[in-house]
Amino acid sequence: MITFRYLFIAAGTHYMVAVRPNDIVYNALPLYHTVGGIIGVGNALIFGCTVALRKKFSDSNFWKDCIKYKATVVQYIGELCRYLLTTPRKLEDTLHNLRLMYGNGLRPQIWSQLTTRFNIPNIGELYGSTEGNSILANVANQVGAVGFIPIIARTLYSVQVIRVDEESGEPICNHNGLCERSAAGETGLLVAKVDPRRAVTSFHGYADQKASEKKLLRNVFKKGDVYFNSGDLIVVDILGYFYFKDRTGDTFRWRGENVSTEEVEAIITNAIGLQDCVVHGVDIPYVEGKAGMAAIEDPEHKVDLNHLSVGKRGSLPSYAQPLFVRLMAETPRTSTFKMKQCELMLQSFNIHKISDPLYYLNKDGVHRPLSEEQYQLILGGKAGL
Repeated sequence: MITFRYLFIAAGTHYMVAVRPNDIVYNALPLYHTVGGIIGVGNALIFGCTVALRKKFSDSNFWKDCIKYKATVVQYIGELCRYLLTTPRKLEDTLHNLRLMYGNGLRPQIWSQLTTRFNIPNIGELYGSTEGNSILANVANQVGAVGFIPIIARTLYSVQVIRVDEESGEPICNHNGLCERSAAGETGLLVAKVDPRRAVTSFHGYADQKASEKKLLRNVFKKGDVYFNSGDLIVVDILGYFYFKDRTGDTFRWRGENVSTEEVEAIITNAIGLQDCVVHGVDIPYVEGKAGMAAIEDPEHKVDLNHLSVGKRGSLPSYAQPLFVRLMAETPRTSTFKMKQCELMLQSFNIHKISDPLYYLNKDGVHRPLSEEQYQLILGGKAGL
């Protein structure tokens, strides 16, 4: 049965990115995922488009499939794009007939690489969540943007970006106890108005009522209004383009500065040849804040830490450079290719729990193997941190 919510998501994205009736859409994503099962298959179920399904994504067969099925549109999630860029260059890279790739999570740092190498005319970057009540789209090929709302219509649209304390993730209220819209270029929290009278802006919540209530903000712009808290930190430019910065909770504070894991991951990923990387904060005894730690997937032992150190110094301020680097042969993943961060955070930099090579940023700016002696000095608060 196609519910209204399914119809709203599938039709909304279909029209936003302008999928045509005669398009052939190539979909290699899991059908239990929103992008694959709703945004993708919805083109066939609702609009009668042809959708070519692959049981499991294959980077080596991706472009061969696009050519074989004469695909004109392809769906993506961010990790899929990065995997494609790590493959050796081959003739099939540009022999396809694609006019559009659309999906969500395409990082700004690899956007131009993707469109240039594979000759992609148009990118449709979407923003939304399964449980949320808002959809945004960037269909103007604006590199890095996840959506667009004209400034003149910003106050009328249900989606707003409000001022936020980046460290706590809590909205900043004025003297009247109400929230304020963030200024152009200022990091804010994306929220969407909840109106149960309208199906497109209602919020049905989770099975856990307490969890549902935590996602709602009340008395945002006026007494009695209700907004869905996306938990996403967004920057809106002067033209009205929305840029994803980070998730609340995915930032940590070190040396008195806020560090965005998203930004650090992007820089490290580029420096090491698009290998998988996840960054998180770790607690250091007797030291305020959290130090950065990067877990890098390196099954073939190709990562050059000296090159990484030089690349980070040129692109990251000292407080944002990870204190620890872990090189992993294999990393735990979700069904949509993302690394499972919680498991890594639990292990922290404990050399007695980690069998992978673990490196520590020395005072000369170079990562070297973390020794037992250094580990004990860090735990005892005697490492000069």
